Amino acid sequence: MQADTPIIPLPRLDEEPTFNEAWQAQVLAIAQNLIATGAIAADDWSNALGAALCELQVDAKSDTVENYYQAALNTLETLLQANCGISKDVMDQCKSDWTRAYETTPHGQPVKLQ
Repeated sequence: MQADTPIIPLPRLDEEPTFNEAWQAQVLAIAQNLIATGAIAADDWSNALGAALCELQVDAKSDTVENYYQAALNTLETLLQANCGISKDVMDQCKSDWTRAYETTPHGQPVKLQ
């Protein structure tokens, strides 16, 4: 896969959408952006995501949208740590900040980090 080739999930055999929510697809958009800018290699992404999905099969986890999303998210986080110098502590803090912002934002209002 070349850097300018967009990552497009293959259609599922049952013709259901790859993700339940549009925001879940952002994990692929972020990965594509990182590949396009050279932050991660397309082969690294492909191999790591493939390994994560194979792990799900070995662990006898079902082929669900949530499991696919979690495999893609975990792969992205792992590659960010390995290739971009972003520590797990920094990612955990960002997740915590976003969770707190989301939980304290009134319904219908945009979520803003403090």
